[in-house]
Amino acid sequence: MDAKANDLFAGWRQGRGDASLSDVHGSVAVRKTGSFWRRALAFVGPGYLVAVGYMDPGNWATSIAAGSKFGYTLLVVALISNIMAIILQSLSARLAIGSGRDLAQACRDAFPRPVAWILWLFAEIAIIATDIAEVVGTAIGLNLIFGIPLEIGVIITALDVFLILYLQKMGFRWVEAFVITLLGVIAVSFGIQIALADPNWGEVIRGFAPTTQIVTNPEMLYLALGILGATVMPHNLYLHSGIVQTRAYGDTIKDKREALTFATIDSTVALMFALLINASILILAAATFHNSGHSGVAEIGQAHSLLAPLLGFSVAPVLFGVALLACGLNSTVTATLAGQIVMEGFLQIRLPPWMRRLITRAIAIVPAAAVTIWFGESGTGQLLILTQVVLSLQLSFAVFPLVMFTTDKKKMGALVAPAWLGLLAYAVAIIIAGLNIKLLYDFVTTSL
Repeated sequence: MDAKANDLFAGWRQGRGDASLSDVHGSVAVRKTGSFWRRALAFVGPGYLVAVGYMDPGNWATSIAAGSKFGYTLLVVALISNIMAIILQSLSARLAIGSGRDLAQACRDAFPRPVAWILWLFAEIAIIATDIAEVVGTAIGLNLIFGIPLEIGVIITALDVFLILYLQKMGFRWVEAFVITLLGVIAVSFGIQIALADPNWGEVIRGFAPTTQIVTNPEMLYLALGILGATVMPHNLYLHSGIVQTRAYGDTIKDKREALTFATIDSTVALMFALLINASILILAAATFHNSGHSGVAEIGQAHSLLAPLLGFSVAPVLFGVALLACGLNSTVTATLAGQIVMEGFLQIRLPPWMRRLITRAIAIVPAAAVTIWFGESGTGQLLILTQVVLSLQLSFAVFPLVMFTTDKKKMGALVAPAWLGLLAYAVAIIIAGLNIKLLYDFVTTSL
């Protein structure tokens, strides 16, 4: 029985087709011997590419607005969102390793064509919203550090496609090394800024305690869903399920189980690092802006200009700009890869790597550039927050299929998610859907 017949027999409507990211699929060697940690080291990397999406410029705008408006109150949302992200990203790795498919391929292979096309459209909308946030953030970073106009900065961000091509030509490990290096720059920058802000750590700890006010206050809920959309991002579920397959982990159940363990450790550690960065942004905004009476700060540029006079250190806005630029560069790299995975997985378009990346980049950057040029510097903060809410509304269309696939024994075989994990994942999916319905209800009732 051939591979396609095996796939159909296993519960998929059609065969898996080409491998995800075929030009780098299985390109990273995996140790079969040695200590646990030496074998685990080969899997370090994909989790950090995923973590980038959890601290992108859209997250900055949302966290700055949340911290300046409500102080430390919404830190608990960042924590809960991160726990949800850890659960869902572990399922993305499970889907990839257990079925040999990324999430886009799985949707194409499991659903009737009209449904798959609708899901593809929603995935593209999510990536466009992601790219608007990342393009705007990178352009703002270039403007803050080098004085480059936003419109020119947007065009410069399109060049990242050539950076990806160059790094992948050297090997996928170089892409991961580039991203992890910039993450280090971001962490150091925020570490210094938090030290300068000197927040009230008692209030910070209390900010991680839940409160019903988050659900009952529509403005707080809007920002909370923005944080959720900026943390648990639809494109990350597609991205992780594709880049995990860059590891040559083998075909046996034993090899796959070990690969899943290492991949889960990688993504969990990386996402805890992302939580640290996200919390730092909100804490910095609360300690610097909220405590000084600047409760309406929503623009990244405005936050940058206020840091020096409020903290009394001229280095603070420089560090802020450097961290923002590093976030933007990282995010555009990973969003481009996610765009490629989505297009190839859903549409099975076979093109040369450079052409595929140019097309997937253009699909996202053209509307991003148009919106950025239209809004200009004013209103970019509200635009960034809006993109994160759009991402939150798109989440269910990626989360429910992911949970359905990974809890289906016919599709996953021996690597099907255990019952406890499936129940937890469905609870997360239902909570996300419920919060989005509440957001839409509040939006409609307040608009009438």
